[in-house]
Amino acid sequence: MDVPRAPALRRYGVPVLVFAAFALAPIAAAQGAEGYILSLLTRVMIFAIAAMSLDLILGYGALVSFGHAAFLGIGAYAVGILASHGIESALVQLLAALGASALFALVTGAISMRTKGVYFIMITLAFGQMLYFLATSLSAYGGDDGLTLPSRSLLFGANLLKGDHAFYYAVLGCLLGCYLLCRSVVASRFGRVLRGAKENAVRMQAIGFAPYRFQLGAYVLAGTLCGLAGFLLANQTEFVSPAYMTWQRSGELIVVVVLGGLASLHGAIIGAAAFLLLEEVLSGYTEHWKMIFGPLLVLVVLYARGGILGMMGGRHG
Repeated sequence: MDVPRAPALRRYGVPVLVFAAFALAPIAAAQGAEGYILSLLTRVMIFAIAAMSLDLILGYGALVSFGHAAFLGIGAYAVGILASHGIESALVQLLAALGASALFALVTGAISMRTKGVYFIMITLAFGQMLYFLATSLSAYGGDDGLTLPSRSLLFGANLLKGDHAFYYAVLGCLLGCYLLCRSVVASRFGRVLRGAKENAVRMQAIGFAPYRFQLGAYVLAGTLCGLAGFLLANQTEFVSPAYMTWQRSGELIVVVVLGGLASLHGAIIGAAAFLLLEEVLSGYTEHWKMIFGPLLVLVVLYARGGILGMMGGRHG
C-alpha cells in the first residue's frame, strides 16, 4: 500500500505546493518591494500559461512549434486594437483574443499538420514570422514601436483589474483554470490518443484512430490558451508590441518547457519561474546574461533528465 503513495505525492504534492506558493506570495511581498515582486510573479504566471499550452503539443504530442509566440501576439493585439477603438470591455477583448487565436491555430495547424519533423518546425516558424511582419506593418496601431493602452481592460464597466493585487489573483485564477483544463485533457481519451500518436502514429491509425484530427485539436487548444496569455500580458504591461511574437520568443517558450520538464504541466510552470527569475538575477550582473544561462541550460539537458522537475523527483503529470 505504501509503494504507490510516493508517485501520488509527487503528482499532486508538487502542483499543490506551486499554487500555494503563488497564492501566499502577496503576503510575503508585503514585507518588502511589494510592487516589484507582484509584477515579476504576475509575469511568471502569464508565461507559465503560454509554456503550459506549448507543453500540451510539444511534451504530449511531439509537435515542435517555432511559431507559438504568434498566439501570444494575437491575444495581445486583440486587446490593443479593440482598446484603440474605444472597446475596453475585458469580456469582449477576451472573446476576441481567444477566437482569433483559435481561428489562426485552426487554419495554420490544418496546413502544418500535413508535414512532419523539421518541415513542421519550419512551417510554424514561417507562419509566426508572417504574423510578426504583419504586426510591424500596422502603422495605425504603432507598427514597430508598438501600441500603448489607455488602461487595463474594464470588467463590468469598472476598472476592477487596475489594482496589482486584483490583477495578480485574476492571473492566478486563469493559471489554475488552464492547468486543470490541460490536466483533464491529458488524462482523457483524447490525451491518450495524442500520446499514442507521439509514440507511433502508424499504430494508432491501424487501431482505428486518426492522429491528424487529435493533433489538430490539441494545436487549436494550445493556440487558444496562449492567446489568453497574450490577453493577460497586454493588460499587465499596458503595452502591445510585435516583439511579443518573434521567433526568439517562441524559442524561449521551448526553453522554458525543456527547463521545467517535458510532458509535465506543472513542470512548465516551474520552468517559467526558473527562466524569468534567472533572467532577473543574471541581467543584474550583465546585459549578456544569456551567455551564462546557455551553459546552465546545456547542463540541465545533459545531466538532469526531465528538467528541474526530474531533479526534484516529481516528473509525473
